[in-house]
Amino acid sequence: MTTEVLGRALAKRTADHPIEEIFLKRWSPRAMDGNPIDDNQLMSLFEAARWAPSTYNEQEWRFLYAKRDTKPWTTYLDLLVDANQKWCKDAAALVVVCSCKVMSRNGNPNPVHQFDSGAAFENLCLQGAATGLVVHGMSGFDADAAREKLGVPDNYSINAMIAIGNPAPADSLPEDLQEMEKPSSRKPLSEIICEGPFVFRQYSK
Repeated sequence: MTTEVLGRALAKRTADHPIEEIFLKRWSPRAMDGNPIDDNQLMSLFEAARWAPSTYNEQEWRFLYAKRDTKPWTTYLDLLVDANQKWCKDAAALVVVCSCKVMSRNGNPNPVHQFDSGAAFENLCLQGAATGLVVHGMSGFDADAAREKLGVPDNYSINAMIAIGNPAPADSLPEDLQEMEKPSSRKPLSEIICEGPFVFRQYSK
């Protein structure tokens, strides 16, 4: 199953310039088999996140997690919007990603805390892809409820949630999600980089 899921990404994605295969292999499936993962596998994901770059080496990210079939599991699952609960119920672990908004070194505001937290998340994602696990980040959850129920202090931002688990066939998902269960493409470089001043297309509501 791992080979099938990862192979699906490599079969549909092509880089325009040479890059490491792991970047093409990483994508965000939703289908998971409902089985637990080994604690060592989970800790390896967090270990990868630990080595992300950060401003002044602040390492300001924090990961709160619950494993399925444990006491905190329902609390974490209930934080998600209904549409995400439908498939996250089969995850092996759910994670809340936070970041400290102030510098530990001097108490000043940290303007890049979410940027650094995103770098740690990407490390976690790539480790998941390398080891054949589903890692899917989400914004569809109640951050206020997460702060209250998990006791997150006000000087921490609540950035995202992550579902982690073993891959499963797409047809294990609810029917309305099965069509979405495929690796996405990417915009060409011409739409995301420019040399010199900002000349990108502007979007409006």
